[in-house]
Amino acid sequence: MKELFVSLFIQSRKTAPRRLILDLDATDDPLHGHQEDRFFHGYYKCYCYLPLYIFCGRELLLAKLRPANIDASAGSREEIAWIVARLRQQWPGVEIWLRADSGFCREEFMAWCEANNVHYVFGLARNARLEAEIEDELAEAERRAAQSGRAERIFKEFQYITRQSWSCERRVVAKAEHLPKGANPRFIVTSLPSKTAGARELYENIYCARGEMENRIKECQLDLFADRTSAATFSANQLRLWFSSLAYVLVTALRRLALEGTELENATAGTIRLKLLKLGALVTVSVRRIKIAIASASPLKHVFAAAQARLCPAAA
Repeated sequence: MKELFVSLFIQSRKTAPRRLILDLDATDDPLHGHQEDRFFHGYYKCYCYLPLYIFCGRELLLAKLRPANIDASAGSREEIAWIVARLRQQWPGVEIWLRADSGFCREEFMAWCEANNVHYVFGLARNARLEAEIEDELAEAERRAAQSGRAERIFKEFQYITRQSWSCERRVVAKAEHLPKGANPRFIVTSLPSKTAGARELYENIYCARGEMENRIKECQLDLFADRTSAATFSANQLRLWFSSLAYVLVTALRRLALEGTELENATAGTIRLKLLKLGALVTVSVRRIKIAIASASPLKHVFAAAQARLCPAAA
């Protein structure tokens, strides 16, 4: 299954990409029974699984079910190593960036990226030392906010190393922001040099864009039932997750192959299911053909007809 998701992603690309940005995230999958390997997660305050997702834009590369008694980044380095090797096998010159929140900011993961020419932009959990680095910028942001009456932010970058866990100094970008409710400092760590992206661009245009991945996870869980892991065994629930993930891959392929230029071009999986697939129709089966008669009042019949016409040559 791991090979299938990556192979389908490779096949979806008509030309070799210059750069791929892979987004990683862990999410909660609440459990309401006594499933195998269920554990209580203190952050999510429930019994759950902790699946790992990896996306490239809208394309799903990995959906791995995991128990919840692990670190959010557990196993991510091994999965990324396999995916990167597979992508470079197909596209030797491709540039690969990773994006993730602070749950993936781990020494072994960053060191692996640095050793394998993979760039990363990870969130960095704040602490007293980091906040002391931007004390003046936070004060200036507060002064500006008091004058303007709105949120103000100042960016700063510096070299930083932890006292024990990091093996080397790394580039850190800080956002010194003051909101109406108070200070809101944020930090990211990256292997990208300043000449590639300045501090503001790195945070606002590159790192914050990873939030779009949250919408992809919502499509899988809310629209395609990836959270229906109610089987007794862990392996059966992994299979259920794969079924939902394959449904997501099919909807993504439908969007790419058949819906380009239509009003559903950027629709979510739930909207496509509701407006394009869940239609009342009269199906007549004969020896030579299957006839599907949709009501003439169907509001998106023109989209359905266009999608069908585009998919027929593709299927042939």
